Amino acid sequence: MKKVTIDPITRLEGHGKIEIFLDDKGDVKDAFLQVPELRGFEKFCQGRPVEEMPRITSRICGVCPEAHLMASAKAGDAVYNLEIPETAKMLRELLYMIFYVTDHTTHFYALGGPDFVLGPGAPKEQRNILGVVHKVGLEIGGKVIGMRGLCHELIQKIGGKAVHPVGALIGGMSKRLSPELRDEVLKAGRQAVEFGQFTISLFNDIVLKNKEYVDLILSDTFTHNTYNMGLVDKNNQVNFYDGDIRVVDPEGKEFVKFKPEDYLQHISEHVEEWTYLKFPFLKKIGWKGFTDGKSSGVYKATPLSRLNVSEGMATPLANEEYQRMYDTLGGKPVHQTLATHWARIIELLYAAERWVELAEHPEITSDQFRAVPVETPSEGVGVVEAPRGTLYHHYKTDENGMIKEANLIVGTTNNNAAINMSVKKAAQGLIKNGKVTDELMNMVEMAFRAYDPCFGCATHTLPGQMPLIVRIRDYTNNVIDEKKRF
Repeated sequence: MKKVTIDPITRLEGHGKIEIFLDDKGDVKDAFLQVPELRGFEKFCQGRPVEEMPRITSRICGVCPEAHLMASAKAGDAVYNLEIPETAKMLRELLYMIFYVTDHTTHFYALGGPDFVLGPGAPKEQRNILGVVHKVGLEIGGKVIGMRGLCHELIQKIGGKAVHPVGALIGGMSKRLSPELRDEVLKAGRQAVEFGQFTISLFNDIVLKNKEYVDLILSDTFTHNTYNMGLVDKNNQVNFYDGDIRVVDPEGKEFVKFKPEDYLQHISEHVEEWTYLKFPFLKKIGWKGFTDGKSSGVYKATPLSRLNVSEGMATPLANEEYQRMYDTLGGKPVHQTLATHWARIIELLYAAERWVELAEHPEITSDQFRAVPVETPSEGVGVVEAPRGTLYHHYKTDENGMIKEANLIVGTTNNNAAINMSVKKAAQGLIKNGKVTDELMNMVEMAFRAYDPCFGCATHTLPGQMPLIVRIRDYTNNVIDEKKRF
């Protein structure tokens, strides 16, 4: 049996490799996404004061620190059974919407975009943000860089730091939003709405008007019929910061809707020995392996999943685009993995619109931006929609607020089973008779890239174990010895 390895995989946060196994005919028998790094945040958070958790967990990585900041702060609120002021909620969500715009911008233009703007078969040295700028022109490149710079500037002003912000605390936020800064934020938000509309227009021109790309999106090679998960508001519309968790089956029917604190009643995690990532599944169905369909407990929690579980977007422009996507792709739910890129930029537009709504609210500059915890701490769960999927923070403390247990299920972990299934199906659909080219390998990578995985916060293992593989190589890079600890 022949093995084909893509190591490292590219345009993602963290480190990973894909191993593809070919049978004697040269067809794909199996394929795996392996993550060779372990962070172990759940373990070394033990013994820390719960009020430090937002600051600690926001440093898990530099891609989505705001997501961990918000989930952690919400979990801390719950630990103290604390209801925070409305202004505090709005300030947190405002910061979060600004973050969403910059995060989705990064993925669309720098990580996922090169495959469509330049084409899957473009030389590998061109499939990057510089290649995109060269293709679309300096003016568009300037728009992208300018929007990201503007967002990070505002994140620093509201959240305290441009990367790894610290502004969200247990009980609310660390400072109020001044009227002067609110005006600046509002002006920038209106620019972000225009940028969101521009990005969708660019997607229309580059992707939707290209029959080859549309056929690729709709192909069976990039399709999986799974359950979908996402956070929704009281109207079952998409919400990134707050709400209930809704799961729909592969036909789009509601399977369950539950409060974040009840997540362990509905989700369990499967472990495989060949990866540091766990595999969450729907507990009521059970783990049936890496298969899709109604009888499998595998689900997805992606931007496309959030749209699939919802009954619309809560802002007008985004909702219009939401309807157009489903009309174009034949109705709900959509199971084509590459359509996640379209869903992501619809979310970008929603985040920009919501940013403006929050900045326009008359109470956003109120001085009621924090409540002080007074109750004895115990246990709490905080959930937000990270750009990559539903993010759970669950803390148990002693009576002094010291962390006894911490459980994190992050977006990439929620999608881990589906990512592996997508990689295998893409490899099986693309590689025939042992023919392996750079273009085909990049198209296999496109199967995971649509999920925008982030491995820095996703790597966990069984409690108390720290698996390790050490390879010793000679000066020609040949492995001469290997030591394993499990």
